[in-house]
Amino acid sequence: MSDVRHVLVLPDRDAAEEAVEALAERFGLAEEPQVVRDALAGEDDAEDAQWLIVLRDEAEALDPAELDAFAGEWEGWREEP
Repeated sequence: MSDVRHVLVLPDRDAAEEAVEALAERFGLAEEPQVVRDALAGEDDAEDAQWLIVLRDEAEALDPAELDAFAGEWEGWREEP
């Protein structure tokens, strides 16, 4: 098994939290993804942040194209490794 991770970047915390719930339903994830706040460089305001969803995919079962489309539904994107 490899240590494959996918990172989805979303515009705000609400979108990230809603997306985590939808991810579990749509993709049948074995474990809950990690949600991380990513402050933009030079910004102190909490509003100026992106939210990251980190998905472990050791079995490499998740399709990157499907994750791209999913993130787009939440006005976000999937970061390339």
